[in-house]
Amino acid sequence: MSQKALDYESINENVKKAQYAVRGELYLRASELQKEGKKIIFTNVGNPHALGQKPLTFPRQVVALCQAPFLLEDPNVGLIFPADAIERAKSYLSLIPGGLGAYSDSRGIPAIRKEVADFIGRRDGSPSDPELIYLTDGASKGVMQILNTIIRGEGDGILVPVPQYPLYSATIALFGGSLVPYYLEETANWGLDINDLRQSVVQARSKGINVRAMVIINPGNPTGQCLSEANLREILNFCFQENLVLLGDEVYQQNVYQDERPFISSRKVLLDMGPPISNELQLISFHTVSKGYWGECGQRGGYFEMTNIPPRTVDEIYKVASISLSPNVPAQIFMGLMVNPPKPGDISYDQYISESKGILESLRRRARIMTDGFNSCKNVVCNFTEGAMYSFPQIQLPPRAIEAAKQLGKVPDVLYCLKLLEATGISTVPGSGFGQKEGVFHLRTTILPAEEDMPEIMTSFKKFNDAFMEEYGA
Repeated sequence: MSQKALDYESINENVKKAQYAVRGELYLRASELQKEGKKIIFTNVGNPHALGQKPLTFPRQVVALCQAPFLLEDPNVGLIFPADAIERAKSYLSLIPGGLGAYSDSRGIPAIRKEVADFIGRRDGSPSDPELIYLTDGASKGVMQILNTIIRGEGDGILVPVPQYPLYSATIALFGGSLVPYYLEETANWGLDINDLRQSVVQARSKGINVRAMVIINPGNPTGQCLSEANLREILNFCFQENLVLLGDEVYQQNVYQDERPFISSRKVLLDMGPPISNELQLISFHTVSKGYWGECGQRGGYFEMTNIPPRTVDEIYKVASISLSPNVPAQIFMGLMVNPPKPGDISYDQYISESKGILESLRRRARIMTDGFNSCKNVVCNFTEGAMYSFPQIQLPPRAIEAAKQLGKVPDVLYCLKLLEATGISTVPGSGFGQKEGVFHLRTTILPAEEDMPEIMTSFKKFNDAFMEEYGA
């Protein structure tokens, strides 16, 4: 009998090539153990609310009223909801004919795109055009849409930092392109050396790959570093010289845990550099409601902004966005509220500031607890998490552990993480899922478990790690 289109042997090979370690073997085994009754701490994915982070009150109030507009007609609504939340809900509903159950413009609700543009203008000190801002179902959908626009075939390469978030490797594989790695230097706090970057391009071109774009993740995932203004200027100059589009993944811009390098956007640095680079270099910037002190991952709200993209290309991107009809409408409202939160003098302002500052201050403390905890363990070395939501310690595996993994047909850090999961219930992601230098092993864990649980988690990790190192003769 001839093969059917969805028999495994005949499906699109690019689908098979796309690997996503964050929900890979470790996650599947953790899910099995959970079904068997074992307590699992899912630190494999940056999912704040799943690990106990409380939603911010004001945005949930506004969206609740938008989802159930009949509440606005109740004479007692003011006893339950603050006046500013009621006002915002009425304002958003007036912009959406048919309410949250109706499609919006394929680019997103115009007034919310204007709110995003105003936010960008305040952040960067330069006005932004709402016509060049598209709202998306999380930043991931925007990244996929732009990569689909850039990649024409396997001869097209995308520069991606290694270690990298596997959204990029999986999407590049799915669209049939070529990932061109550039390695971050762990001993320099995951810094970027422009000479290494240049060498990556030279090597790719020698193989016939046309390098067309470069990805930066700032703050870094999984590495947690924050790029300085000087480093960003170097990157922008490099992209300008090499005629590359820069894709700025800036979803963790609220998550900064040190004061030496505050977040600064690629767009701001670019525009401050002036002509000709400021009006020629092509830049796409991404943001989301999933991270920061919002952590609204399940709402799936994001945006991308286009800088120096030709109008005819923008039209094509609009056309492709139109195939999906509309981004998630409730998530668009979350985005509007994130970029335009309560202001001083508003009824909800003090509570909003108290909640958001409380979350960020706790994350800063958790970053320190986790870094110190890892560095207290035998054969574990960890840079401080300057930003984002992750710790990425290097695990210096003994030769016997590496050999044992090979006998089982597993990558060594996968074996380590599986044994960690079985012993402690801590579900992590092996560093091999993000890319790493040959012979070097890591794991990624979020810093999101509740602060009061952190000491117990790190004690459990240390006990496991010391036993593992003793078992394999380190």
